[in-house]
Amino acid sequence: MAGSEGPLRLRDWLVAQIESGRYAGLSWEDADKTSFRVPWKHAAKLGYQAQQDAALFRAWAVYKGKHLEGTDKENPSVWKTRLRCALNKSADFCEVRERSQLDISNPYKVYRIISEGTQGPGTILPLEGQPGLVSKDEDKQSPSRLAQEGSLLPATLGPSPLADHGYQAPGPTHSWSSTLSEDFSNPDFWLHVRLFYGTALVHEATVRTAEGCCLSPRAIPANAAAEYLLGPQPRMARVHFPEPPPGAGALRHLLPHLERGVLLWVAPEGLFAKRRCRCRVYWRGPLAPHRARPNKLERERTCQLLDTRRFLAELCAHLRAGRPEPEYQIRLCFGEEYPGPPDQPEERLVMAYVEPIFARNLLLHSKRLGSETGP
Repeated sequence: MAGSEGPLRLRDWLVAQIESGRYAGLSWEDADKTSFRVPWKHAAKLGYQAQQDAALFRAWAVYKGKHLEGTDKENPSVWKTRLRCALNKSADFCEVRERSQLDISNPYKVYRIISEGTQGPGTILPLEGQPGLVSKDEDKQSPSRLAQEGSLLPATLGPSPLADHGYQAPGPTHSWSSTLSEDFSNPDFWLHVRLFYGTALVHEATVRTAEGCCLSPRAIPANAAAEYLLGPQPRMARVHFPEPPPGAGALRHLLPHLERGVLLWVAPEGLFAKRRCRCRVYWRGPLAPHRARPNKLERERTCQLLDTRRFLAELCAHLRAGRPEPEYQIRLCFGEEYPGPPDQPEERLVMAYVEPIFARNLLLHSKRLGSETGP
């Protein structure tokens, strides 16, 4: 199925499965083939037959090399979680929750295929002279590889711009600091997160998992995490908002509305987010459509917050032509519009500052080289 061009990305693979007609319940939802149904029967439901009801999930696991025929144990729930994770994290799909039917005898979910040309929050036009960004499978290419291609970065950066993996967050580093790690040694996908209540830094963490993290107010039992969050894989880190101090009534009222959290992850194309919580979330960053007024994260939609190629192009311009440093920090504001009117303070009740470590390290590396080679 992969063909001479190598493995298919999820979008092309799924379309091929729909067109094949070999999976009961997997079908197009409309004549224009922009939406499709995925059979979604729960294993505890009466009449569940794993051989039929988990066939699509199993096929994806086999295709991705996550299940070896005749060797690995049959595990339909894990297969289902893997495909759900892939769908939720892909920028090619958006679940149409109002059209999904999960309470019928043959339940299904509906997903819409997002057009290559669709532009929404967090979508950017290619830079002048730069090719358009093509979504790729998440296993293909890492940001450090992108940084070494062609003339994206000056030759003085050397062959390994991420060789120095040391990272110190700006601002205070004290007892709130922690590392969320699965011993994942590739810093291209690490994140640094700082949580603030007002002006106070209340939690700080370096996330060292390939799957990213979920910002949420409380711990979730491990056996319920996948179903509860509807997306994170078991290795996705949890970054928790701490218990508010006594008397902080507004905080105690807001945090329960963040319960399903916000997912954050780094892919080869850049930094992405998906809001799962009921609470409104506003963001500021290099791809924000508006600079002087709020940008809302739409619920259940994957939003690109930072573009790897754009960051590298802007870093080149900074090093070669003295242009401003590329922006890479993302600010998330929970429950309040951000930014507010000019006469209001910058701080809000609950905020998160997020930095992809590959971007910060590249900038620090270029500064270090600049100081070493300067006059």
